[in-house]
Amino acid sequence: MDITTVLGTLLAFGFVIGAMASGVGGIAIFVHVPSLGLVAGGTTAVVLMNFTMADMKGLVKVILRTYFFKLGTPGDEIGRVIEYANLARKEGLLALEEKLGEVEDPFFGKGIQLVIDGFSADTVRDIMDLEAEWQRQRHNKGKMMLDALGAMAPAFGMIGTLVGLVQMLQNLSDPSAIGGGMATALLTTLYGAMAANMVFIPLSGKLDVRSKEEVLLRELMIEGIVAIQSGEKPQLIKEKLKSFLSPRDREAIEA
Repeated sequence: MDITTVLGTLLAFGFVIGAMASGVGGIAIFVHVPSLGLVAGGTTAVVLMNFTMADMKGLVKVILRTYFFKLGTPGDEIGRVIEYANLARKEGLLALEEKLGEVEDPFFGKGIQLVIDGFSADTVRDIMDLEAEWQRQRHNKGKMMLDALGAMAPAFGMIGTLVGLVQMLQNLSDPSAIGGGMATALLTTLYGAMAANMVFIPLSGKLDVRSKEEVLLRELMIEGIVAIQSGEKPQLIKEKLKSFLSPRDREAIEA
């Protein structure tokens, strides 16, 4: 679980809901089902026009990934690569097959399997580069969907505001109808702004950060796996992979 994403979400909603609850009427006056339906339904419908049904089904996984998927650290990956390099150098590449059951990352596992199967270093690199690029494109599509949701939610909030204003102006002679029109006008804007700025845009940013971190890890893994296949010395592999780390992280590795 990514504690920063969870904590940030809880704090954002906590502050807003706290402000709502502190006023006259409490939270109840901010609940307006037609406004919520307009923003949620309209935003979903328009985004569906931009993407396929399969993409929409995968949106939940994209959102959950920002909350619950935890990447390994470059230092951990370097340690694992060195461990496999030592084993391969002492007992041969086929000895790595016994370690495959311990690999939780499918990407790393696929690379080690290619090495065990005897593919050349260039072939291993080509296959792994293609796999990494395909993962990057999938993540980029998820970010595009969240960006679209973040753009459309405020737009439908504004549409709801216009609808509410029209309803209110058409019924100025009926004071009892003014309140409903004003509620629709203001609350749709509120719902759209909350959805965009407290959910979709922050999650899109987190997914972008995660994607870049994962690209770095994938490149590190590829270099390590190819080096193992080439039979390079573990210490040489370690020095090569340290180039992926910041100076502070390099010092931690040495320690």
